[in-house]
Amino acid sequence: MAKVKARKGMPKTELGKDAFEQRLRQRFYDPAFDPIEPSIETILPIAWEAYKDDRKAPRTRRAGRGFTDPNYELSVEWLAARAAIAKAERQQRSPRSASRILLVNGSPRSDQTCPGEISKTWRLVKLAEQVFKRQRGFEVELLDLSRIVAERSLHIHPCKACVSTAMPLCHWPCSCYPNHAYAQINDWMNDIYPMWAAAHGIMIVTPVHWYQAPTVLKAMMDRLVCADGGNPDPTSTSGKDPDKAKAIELKGWNFPRHLAGRTFSVVVHGDAAGAENLRRSLSDWLSDMGLIGAGHHAEIDRYVGYYESYATSHQALDADRAFQEETRNAARLLVDAVKRLRRGDLVEPSKGTAEPRPK
Repeated sequence: MAKVKARKGMPKTELGKDAFEQRLRQRFYDPAFDPIEPSIETILPIAWEAYKDDRKAPRTRRAGRGFTDPNYELSVEWLAARAAIAKAERQQRSPRSASRILLVNGSPRSDQTCPGEISKTWRLVKLAEQVFKRQRGFEVELLDLSRIVAERSLHIHPCKACVSTAMPLCHWPCSCYPNHAYAQINDWMNDIYPMWAAAHGIMIVTPVHWYQAPTVLKAMMDRLVCADGGNPDPTSTSGKDPDKAKAIELKGWNFPRHLAGRTFSVVVHGDAAGAENLRRSLSDWLSDMGLIGAGHHAEIDRYVGYYESYATSHQALDADRAFQEETRNAARLLVDAVKRLRRGDLVEPSKGTAEPRPK
């Protein structure tokens, strides 16, 4: 096949010095910073040079053995994330380890910030958590995505869609962040990837927002694309060289599914529309990554206070004892699926089947 080169032609996004400094100064907008204005003036040229030099990863070390180019300088932050995933994978595979559930709160709503009230999702998550905590030999890790909007400087930065250039350009774990030159830092995904890797079962509980997944949940989903076919060796593409990545893919890429073989359950709730579509979307997404559903009653969508006042939605959930029990059942079924998975009784039906249309 002929060599395929990356196409270019989008508008330049590089900032001029004045615009750069104006944006940086916004971090010191509070008048409390006025007394240290001379110190801020000393920071500006340093930050500007880092930006101009595109120092995405200012701290690196030699990749070493096990990489295509052992002399390539890799980000120490990426290497730390890789090591955390490897440790989590070893724990997950060990027959002596406890069975581990990752319980995901997909709602951004929090009483610690503007909404001023907990989410119904959080209440359902806590019902499921109690089921898991009562199981002998099980551990549960709660991933509360509402922290993104309620905590200072905690982010899941957007996916840059490297995979659409070529799958080998999408590294496992993601190497797009942090980008210190662009102040794209405090990216939570380097902590989240090991959570997924360590889990035997994943339970996602989420509301539907405008027929779709809430922003915080969708951000995590997009950044997990590297877990489905991602390249564990950034030195093979010399970092982010799109032409090298295309050449590797065209030679044949095996699309490693780094999270395949785990099991899942999904609970989606809404108030008027869209819950069924989101439940299907989440189930399809997890199945596409090679995860195994825990059963029909472990994938549910329901409406709470259908077309009723938002102000009384918690009272509506109080009254809906059936939905509360269905959520507990989804958790119980996930526990059973994890037990079968670890015994070897639960296997993805298409495992070992050759795909006639590899991506």
